[in-house]
Order: sequence, then structure tokens, then C-alpha cells
Amino acid sequence: MTEPSDRRESAGAENAGGSASSTAGERLPLGALLAYGVPTAGASFIAFLLTLYIFKYATDVLLIAPAAMGLIFAVARIWDAISDPLVGYLSDRTQTRFGRRRPWLFGAVIPFALVPVMMWSPPEHLDGLWLIVWMTVAILAYETVLTIFFVPHLALGGELSMDRHERTRVFAFRQVAWSLGFFACVGAVYLLTTAEDKRAMAFILSGVGGLGAAGLILFGAIRLREHASHIGRGAASPLSAFKDVMSNPPARMLIFVFLIENLGIATLGIMAPYFMQYVIKAESAYSLMLLFHFVPSLLMIPVGVMLARRYGKRLVWGISMVISGISYGASIFAGEGDVVWVMFWVTGTGIAVGVASVVGPSLQADVIDYDEHRTGERKEGAYFALWNFVRKAATGITGALAGFALQMTGFEPNMEQTEGTLLSIRFLYAGVPAIAMLLGATLYFTRFRFDEADHLRIRAELNERNKASR
Repeated sequence: MTEPSDRRESAGAENAGGSASSTAGERLPLGALLAYGVPTAGASFIAFLLTLYIFKYATDVLLIAPAAMGLIFAVARIWDAISDPLVGYLSDRTQTRFGRRRPWLFGAVIPFALVPVMMWSPPEHLDGLWLIVWMTVAILAYETVLTIFFVPHLALGGELSMDRHERTRVFAFRQVAWSLGFFACVGAVYLLTTAEDKRAMAFILSGVGGLGAAGLILFGAIRLREHASHIGRGAASPLSAFKDVMSNPPARMLIFVFLIENLGIATLGIMAPYFMQYVIKAESAYSLMLLFHFVPSLLMIPVGVMLARRYGKRLVWGISMVISGISYGASIFAGEGDVVWVMFWVTGTGIAVGVASVVGPSLQADVIDYDEHRTGERKEGAYFALWNFVRKAATGITGALAGFALQMTGFEPNMEQTEGTLLSIRFLYAGVPAIAMLLGATLYFTRFRFDEADHLRIRAELNERNKASR
């Protein structure tokens, strides 16, 4: 790997004094890790409730056409292309006595309490075009609130420590909280799928979940602290921030691989309920399926931390993608009643995702150090905004593809499906993510060259530079 140029070294040196960042070997206190991780649990509950059931709820309960829902998801991704980079840039540039990330967390509290109810409980008298308009506005509002919280929060996670292994630990705590929010969501999905009045249940769950998420975000915003040395070190403009991200070779490759990987993950959330009801014909096992995926995922979080420390983040993340691709692909052979077969391979995806969920963000934070070495700036917001957009773009692409595919193959809610529709569901659930994961792994192993040695060298030079500037 070639050594990066130092385009803005002097500017970085002027602003780096007094850094409170942890250095190699230092460990963050447990209280700081909990304050960072806990807010993610509530946001996870709301996010998974949408990912795992909003599409099916809209088509089967609200009776919105699948193609219309696909179009709503596509519109949301267009909005994300604007809002995510903008929030990332603005959070990098924010300067207050509370820091540059925490004000955004405070700003997300009240909207998080209100928007989920709007999304899950449209007025019952609405139908047709007006119902579609309501859901479009509600989902756009939700995506905006999610961005206001997620982008600054992810960026803050990348800033809490400059030690590569400690970063993995930071994101491990975040992922544990994320998984706990998911487990609460599994219970919510079970209540939704078994409720006689699904609209009433959706109102209760979205209301309680929104208030809980708001409270946890407020807790984190109050308890967290930021490093003063990072304030004022964002990019001069959104355009320059975007250019810097895209001219960072390791980051550019990660963005592309991250998109491919998340196309596979998004498919699980959107298509799994259709797959279990119409292909396996075991709708009641959907919640069990989610547990078989996410229990291993949770258990693998500390294993991921250990493996990354021993074998390196690059190798561990790549292998996890291969395991995911194989596990997804095997499910394409499942048919009616093959619940055990599905659960076995879903466990495989859970194992892989659990490892990737802590290694991936930690490696992304390391790549941002490469940018600081080149530019003298700390713009975690710009980087994690783009990665957040890529994650949501994958959901949008999958949602649009699923919506139009179901519509074109004659999907009828709560009815026996044609062979063409069943084939479409099977391929979208298993075939698409398998292809995406294996393609992503191939590109990752052949094109991504930023390893532990590269990061150690860059981090050492940055530490020396910062000491000299004090």
C-alpha cells in the first residue's frame, strides 16, 4: 500500500492540541461504553420493527400495493442521498460547549417519540392515494430522525478511542445494545403477527417503543462526553468532504463492499415473512426464525472481538461474508415444511453477521485515520453518513425490487400464490443475498489492501504529529 500524502498537515496540527483520545493500550471505562451503547437499543427496536414487518404490514393490513411500497422506499433513498451527507457534514462542523455530536442526539429525542406512531398508525379513514401520501411522509420523517441520531452517534463511536482494538470493543458494546433492541422487536413482531387487531397492536407497540427509544437517547446524550480536540476539524464544505471520502482508496472499496453486504442483510428483513408464510407455509415460525438468526449473532459479538484481535479485522470480516453467502444460498432449496433446514442456515447467517457487526464499523473507523493522515481533519460524520446511506440504500433497493417483483408475478395478500410468485419470493430471499455476499467477499479479498500494519504505521505518525503540536 502506498504511503498517503499529507495535504493538510499544518491545519491538523494547529487544532489537535489537548487531545483526550485514548492511545494504544488504554481502555475506556465501562460507564463510557454503556453510555454509548445503551441509546442504540431503543433505536434498534424502532428500526427493526420497520425493517422486519412494515412492508408486509403495509401490503397485508393497510392493503397498499407492493409496487407503491417499493416506490416509497425508493423515494426515501433519494431523500437519504441528501440528508445523510448533510447531517454528517453539519455534525462535523458543529461547535458547542456540549461538543459536536451530542447536540444532534438531544435534537433526536422528541421526534423519536412521535414519528413511529405516525408511521404505524395512519388514520383509519385514509385509503388509496391519500394513504400512500401519508405513508410516504411518515417514512421520510422516520428516515430523517434516524439520520439525525445514527450518523452523529456512529461518528462519536469512531472518536471515543484512537486504539484499533479498543474501537472494536466500543462497537461491540453498541452491537450488544442493538441486539437487545432486536430481541424486544422479535416479541413485538410476534404480537403483531398473532394479534386479531393488528392496527391497534401496532399503535401500542410504536407508542411504547418510541417513548422508550427517546428516553434511552436522552440518557446517552446526557452521560456521554466528547474530545474537545476534535471540534472545529471538519471539512470546509460538503463537497470537499465528499471528495475526500471518495479519494480515500480503502474507504471507497469499503463503501462498495458494504453496499453489497447490506443488500443481502436487507433481503432477510423484507422477504423473510413472505418466505415463511408462502414458501415454507409456517408463518408462526417467523419469530423463531428471527431468534435463530440473532441469538447466534449476539453470542458471536465477544468472539468477533477476540478473532479481530488475533487474526486481524480484514481477514475476519471477509470470512464472515463468505459464510453469510453460503448460508443464504442454501435456503433457496427449502420448500413447504422445511423449517429445520431454514433454521440451520439462518443460524449460519447469524454467526457471520455477529462477527461482521463489530469488526466492520471498527475497520471503518481505522480507515478514517487514513483520511486524517492525508487531510489533517477529523470528519467521522461525513464517513459514517455515507456508510449509513449505503446501509439504507440497500434496504431501498431491496424494497423496490421486492415490491415490483411481487406485483409483476401476481402476488395476492393472504392467498395461495402462483408458482411464479413463489419462485420470485424464493430468489429474492435466498438467491439475491447469496450472490451479493459472495461477490462482495471476492471484491473485498482481491481489492481491499488496508491491513493492521498500515493502520499501525499511520496511527503512530498521527500520534507523533499531535504530540508535536501541543
